[in-house]
Amino acid sequence: MIELGPHAVFIVWAYIGVIIGVGGLIGWTLYDARRTDKKLADLEARGIRRRSAGPAA
Repeated sequence: MIELGPHAVFIVWAYIGVIIGVGGLIGWTLYDARRTDKKLADLEARGIRRRSAGPAA
């Protein structure tokens, strides 16, 4: 394994912190996307459509 020197503990914890942070951002983004999809589905079920969808067919 690579010798990290006297700062090995800091380096390892820095990598763990970055992994947790990136994982948290990915998780939050997935959660928010699902929540937004549910809101859009609810609005469309009530008859409210997006302007970009064009006229109702």
